[in-house]
Order: sequence, then C-alpha cells, then structure tokens
Amino acid sequence: MSTPHLTPARPVVVLRPAPQRTDRIFTPAAMELLRDRFTVVDLEKDPSEEALEEVLPDAFAIVGQPDLPVQRLARAGRLRALLNVEGNFFPNVDYETCFERGIHVLGCGPAYAQAVAEYSLALALDLARGISREDRAFRARRERYVSDSNADAVLLQGSDVGLVGFGNLGRGLNRLLTPFRPTVRVYDPWLPPGVLCEHGVLPASLDETLSRSRFVFVLATVTNESRHLIGERELGLLPDSARLVLVSRAPVVDYPALLAHVARGRLLAGIDVWPEEPVAADDPVRDLDGLVLSAHRAGGIPEAFQTIGDMVLDDLTLLAQGLPPVRMQSAARELVGRYRNRPVT
Repeated sequence: MSTPHLTPARPVVVLRPAPQRTDRIFTPAAMELLRDRFTVVDLEKDPSEEALEEVLPDAFAIVGQPDLPVQRLARAGRLRALLNVEGNFFPNVDYETCFERGIHVLGCGPAYAQAVAEYSLALALDLARGISREDRAFRARRERYVSDSNADAVLLQGSDVGLVGFGNLGRGLNRLLTPFRPTVRVYDPWLPPGVLCEHGVLPASLDETLSRSRFVFVLATVTNESRHLIGERELGLLPDSARLVLVSRAPVVDYPALLAHVARGRLLAGIDVWPEEPVAADDPVRDLDGLVLSAHRAGGIPEAFQTIGDMVLDDLTLLAQGLPPVRMQSAARELVGRYRNRPVT
C-alpha cells in the first residue's frame, strides 16, 4: 500500500549517501542538528528505487547521487538541492533539467583538498629523498649510511614545479609549497592567466610546464579532452630524473608509457590512483623500482569525511533560509556534463 506524502513543516532531506556511510560523514553532533532542522528520511538501510520513489515528491534535498533522469526529476517537484557526497559528478543525472529548475547541484570536492594536498607534498618529498626506498632497504638489512644513499637526492626548495590542473587540489597544494620558494608553472585550460597570476603562479602551456619542471603534480580531472593528456610525447618532455606525482584521476596519464619511463630509470613517480582498483596481486608494478606506491588513500581520511557532513549541514541550512550555498562546490552548467570520472569504492 502506498504511503501518503509526508508534507511536514520542516523541509525533507533524503539521505542516500552510498558509497559513503551516514555515520562516516556526519558526526553525532552534526546529525543531531540535521534532524533538529529538517525532516530526515534515511534510506541508507533501504536504498531501493521503490523507497526513493516513495519519498521523492516531498524531497527538498537529496544527499547522495541516485539516478535522476528527467522523468524522475519531474516527480520531485519540491527538490531544491542535490548534494553529492562521493566526490564525482556522474552522468546519471539530467543536469540540464536541474539547472533549468534552479536545483542546486553541489559537490564535496573541497573537503578533500587539504588532505590530498598534504599527501601530494609527502609523495614529492619521498621522491626527492628516497625515504620509503631506504626504509625498505633498512628493513632488509642493506641500509646505506650518510651520503651513500643520497646520490639521486634533490631539494624541493627552489625547484621548478609544474601543476597540471589548478582546481581545489592545485590551490591547496600551492599554499603548502610556499615555504619551499619554488617557481610554480601551471597548465589549466579552464582558467585565464589572470586568475593564475593572482595566486602567484606562472601560466604556462602543457609543454612548458612539463619540460621546465623537476617536480610535476598531475591534479587534473577527467574529461574526453584530458584522457591520456600525459602520454608518451608529453612524458618525453620531462627532464631526466624528474619526479611525477599523480593523485587526481588515473585516465589523465598513459600508464604503460609512464611505467616504461620509470623502468628505464629516467623518471621517478608517486602514484595514488590506478587504472584498475584494486591493483592485481601479480601486477609487475609492485616490484618496479623508482615508484612510491599508494592505494588511493590521499583524500579519504576521517577529518575529510566529517568535513563533508559539516558542509552539507551548513549549506542545507542556508538553502532552507532562501540563501545560496557557500561551502560545497556548485557544479558549473558548462562543465558538469564533461566529467568522465568513475565511482570511488
């Protein structure tokens, strides 16, 4: 039997956060405030399409990103916001309808920026000084003392640094690099030179960014245009012994080409994201020297997850007051349909 519509005095917020968990992103205090300010319908235990359809006509906001084609959005006449807490905008939503109806499409990307930026810096310092490599050698009883293990060591301070992409991650990392006084070149075709100059970085072409950098951080998102943006030709532009850090999205780089350069000893790389995850147990990459290996863990720390819940609460509170959201990232109408990210599980 169909359940009558809720029609409560407080706006209805539907929680369907998978693959996130409600208790991961909302602290007990944040959840208490959410339930105090809104009528919360938690579909985490029953994420079925039928349960969502039942509550959809009353929903003021949906926390999550279920399939929302135009037909389903037509049934959500009160919907004012879609709050993505996974981190990627997927092509399972009719975004054009959302924009036409004034539905706010929000993403949690800013919550991860600091964690990923700090991790990126850590990978670069490891690549500069061979920290994890020499740790493994020490444990294997083949450590080298004083300068014997430092023949390939370099300083980040004063180095030429290239950033491929200057969104949330790039800006967060740029702030952390300041004490090292590097020369930072940035390639980001979505930003005009004036914006980059305001952040104290040098606008540059992709070729210049790669060819003049000792350290390169790949921070770009995935679109049709950026797939294999860093391919064999581009990798060939990097100076010998350059250090490449990849923490954004795997399809931006041609992995076989990158690994071939590392295997030859020409480049060093720190990699946190992979074309297929989990990486196969017998993948040769596990035994390849010149790599710092990481299992897609740069951003997923408790503080980042809990920041997502706080951002959701703050922006929902503003929206319920007829004000615009300020903490989550508003999807750009011109860009949201161009992303080609895969779910992070």
